[in-house]
Amino acid sequence: MVRIEETSRRSSATAGWLGVVTVAFATFTVVTSEMLPVGLLTPIGAALRVSEGTAGLTLTITGLVAAVSAPLLTAVLGRFDRRAALAALMTVLAAGNALAAVAPNFAVMVLARVLVGLGMGGVWAIAAGISVRLVPARSVGTATSLVFSGIAVASVLGVPAGTYLGELAGWRAAFLVFAGLALALAVTLLLVLPPLPAEQPVGLGGVLSLLGNPVLRTGLIVMALIVTAHFAAYTYVRPALEEIAGVGPGLIGTLLLVYGVAGVLGNFAAGAGAARSPRTTLVVISIGLAVTLPLLALVGTSTLTAGVVLVVWGVAYGGVSVGTQTWVLASVPDAREAASSLFVGGFNAVIALGAFAGGRIVDVAGVSTALYTGGALAVIAVAVLALGKAPSGSR
Repeated sequence: MVRIEETSRRSSATAGWLGVVTVAFATFTVVTSEMLPVGLLTPIGAALRVSEGTAGLTLTITGLVAAVSAPLLTAVLGRFDRRAALAALMTVLAAGNALAAVAPNFAVMVLARVLVGLGMGGVWAIAAGISVRLVPARSVGTATSLVFSGIAVASVLGVPAGTYLGELAGWRAAFLVFAGLALALAVTLLLVLPPLPAEQPVGLGGVLSLLGNPVLRTGLIVMALIVTAHFAAYTYVRPALEEIAGVGPGLIGTLLLVYGVAGVLGNFAAGAGAARSPRTTLVVISIGLAVTLPLLALVGTSTLTAGVVLVVWGVAYGGVSVGTQTWVLASVPDAREAASSLFVGGFNAVIALGAFAGGRIVDVAGVSTALYTGGALAVIAVAVLALGKAPSGSR
């Protein structure tokens, strides 16, 4: 009997971790789907007959929809089984990517990116609080980190993956591949997750009331500044590499992959640092961005120097999601899911803001000015971190 019970516990634990890993793949897929246009802007713009700045709106639209849908879906979907909700949202994501793959014009692409935003906002918001229902209490922290690692890895590896796919088979094929992956994950979530009936629903008013917390507000402001700085520049990193460093299309994917590997290293380094001091970690990240973004415009005039700057940029930005998320969760430990929905909404809103602002700057003043603007915003983030209220115990 003891052996049977022990085997049952091990089986249950294995199933729980399988669920966590599957949710991590889901978060990777939704965030990669959001950022696919970054490495494909030039061919997308050419195929749909719009400027690179206008093509960048494909990222802005998705971010805005995800920003609005995350807190709303947290309130609405809290009444439904989360396994079914995640599967349904991944199906919506698959439909958006498939529509993007066949879009004949920019208007259809906009509709496709709206669907991607809906799926992304809902999946990310639900995934934030799901680990506690899948693994033992002692493992919740590790499981939550694993779920969010899908987001972090997507942020730094999703763009190179999409760029390589685009170079190999065309930008439409890249969207089609991620449509298939999203659909496969929708089925897998239904198979590997246990039933997850709704817990006590969180109303929209309860979510928004958390903005009264000064520590949380500071964290969200810092996140907004850093992410806006990054995406004002990074959305247009391909044109920057082409125009400033003279990098050919065949090397773009390689450079972005190098950036991605550096970002993964930065993610794990920042995770360890943020556990000790979110403030110090985010100050280091902000300084890194404040230095590297202008440097790409100033010294990134060859493939080598541009590659070196991209490595440092990748290490710095790789830690942003885990660093800011650690700050947010430490701010309101008794309302983590609600706080996460605000984080998700805000994060995606400022991705949209950064992509939009960068697009306008690129169209009017060029990519170098977008890089300088990003650096200035990162400097402001350092000032906010120095003056704002940090989580209890943070240095």
